Amino acid sequence: MDLEENEGRRWEGYVNWKNMPALRGRHGGMLAASFVLVVEILENLAYLANASNLVMYMRDYMHFSPSKSANNVTNFMGTSFLLALLGGFLSDAFFTTYLIYLISALIHFFGLMMLTIQACVHSLKPPKCEKVKECEEVNGGKAWMLFGGLYLVALGVGGIKGSLPAHGAEQFDETTLDGRKQISTFFNYFVFCLSCGALIAVTFVVWVEDNKGWEWGFAISTITIFLSIPLFLAGSPTYRNKIPSGSPLTTIFKVLVAASLNSCIYRNSSNAVVNMASSPYSNAQQSSTKEKEEENAKETAAPTDTLKFLNSAVENKPIFSSLECSVEQVEDVKIVLKVLPIFACTIMLNCCLAQLSTFSVEQAATMNTKLGSLKVPPASLPIFPVLFIIIIAPIYDHIIIPFARKVTKTENGITHLQRIGMGLVLSIVAMAVAAIVEIKRKRVATNSSLIDDTKEALPITFFWIGIQYLFLGSADLFTLAGLLEFFFTEAPIRMRSLATSLSWASLAIGYYLSSVIVSIVNSVTGNSSHKPWLSGSNINHFHLDRFYWLMCVLSGLNFLHYLFWAIKYKYRVTGTTTSGGAE
Repeated sequence: MDLEENEGRRWEGYVNWKNMPALRGRHGGMLAASFVLVVEILENLAYLANASNLVMYMRDYMHFSPSKSANNVTNFMGTSFLLALLGGFLSDAFFTTYLIYLISALIHFFGLMMLTIQACVHSLKPPKCEKVKECEEVNGGKAWMLFGGLYLVALGVGGIKGSLPAHGAEQFDETTLDGRKQISTFFNYFVFCLSCGALIAVTFVVWVEDNKGWEWGFAISTITIFLSIPLFLAGSPTYRNKIPSGSPLTTIFKVLVAASLNSCIYRNSSNAVVNMASSPYSNAQQSSTKEKEEENAKETAAPTDTLKFLNSAVENKPIFSSLECSVEQVEDVKIVLKVLPIFACTIMLNCCLAQLSTFSVEQAATMNTKLGSLKVPPASLPIFPVLFIIIIAPIYDHIIIPFARKVTKTENGITHLQRIGMGLVLSIVAMAVAAIVEIKRKRVATNSSLIDDTKEALPITFFWIGIQYLFLGSADLFTLAGLLEFFFTEAPIRMRSLATSLSWASLAIGYYLSSVIVSIVNSVTGNSSHKPWLSGSNINHFHLDRFYWLMCVLSGLNFLHYLFWAIKYKYRVTGTTTSGGAE
């Protein structure tokens, strides 16, 4: 009797931390997700404490030029987020999100240990600058240790970002209305907790780095990521872990190859009905595996008429038996291809966000950063958007969304694509504001005869830079939470960790694109008798205002591109929204 009762209580496709069937009422739910949210505070604190101030560490302690420091930081952060794809892929294909998080947190810990040791031991750092000669850039074994530690951190962060959000969202039952609402709430509070970690990082830890030394800053991050591991393990009895279902990339590749070959060889569909009848959905000889597959088919999209060229993967008999595809697999690949244009349109916004970690910090370093008797470190500027997110996220979830649901009579209130679109608009405004503020900053530098002096603070408060931080932080709130939920809910169940990782991959490509744009701008503007816009050691000689106007124009064009795809997009049918995203 107990066995039959447990059979009915099982979460199909999920196991507990002991690899036994997960049970309803015992595994999953908000309690399990709460452990993930608290862990995210610690994880982001450990990462952002150094990333937000890293450009200053590169410039002042490793003696890179401002532009090279900026590129090193964007490359590091870009790699961190791009590796989320690896974490998501491994979670879906071979391991669970539970295991990938633990492995990644340990890698993150060892990377921070290397950086802490280097910061503590003087012989592992380049010599201090002497006034009579140019600073010596870090090189040789010291550079290997620096970048080795950084990219171990990047690998760990990538695995965490690729597994932790999906692990938390998987604790809820999306087949119920309450479960879908809880998923939405989870992603809002995931960004909220991410911001809480960031708040501690850019205030307390950055202050420690600037006033007590980088060895203390790295040590705090190392201890923090270490503490996150037992905290995550404490939630083990409550987690439900999705069983890996094989490589999603193999499925995508198989469907694309089968569709391409079949469409070339078969020019008619005379045997389409016969072949579709022999798919795993309608085969008369059902195995227990196929029965489970039919049960899980309820969680995937029904066959559609979109991207019809892929239908040939099931309509015609494949040349090789290994290329035989099911209707479900074809529909899964269609969903992936449909979300890619949305993913591509968010890259430009993240390119704008990259400026918060590079040029904006260096701008603030030239300004008056005193707040009364307290001197605020330039890297603490992200406190503006972080505080805004911490305040607005609960209001958005508990007031704005319920009100929007009543007004629109829809389950979501505000669709994922509308939310992402708001973020894109705010990024355009942010770049325009950044250009105007830079014009004002340089005018003050010129009028104060400090254009050639970067040591003395300009008589202009750093709060002016805070305005662009506020707009970009707001854009990040709307876009990141919207993207995470959009990719998780739209993706096939077998590809959710990988799909959720696209949110971080967009951020990564945005950081890389920022480096590419800086290089292109310098190359194009430096071909004449004029100096490149963004080169040299004195940021007052840069033409950052022109660069920000360029980013504003590119962001505007990107938004028009986004509107085209958002209006055309149709949500997959899961009992939720099915209308076009931009409506």
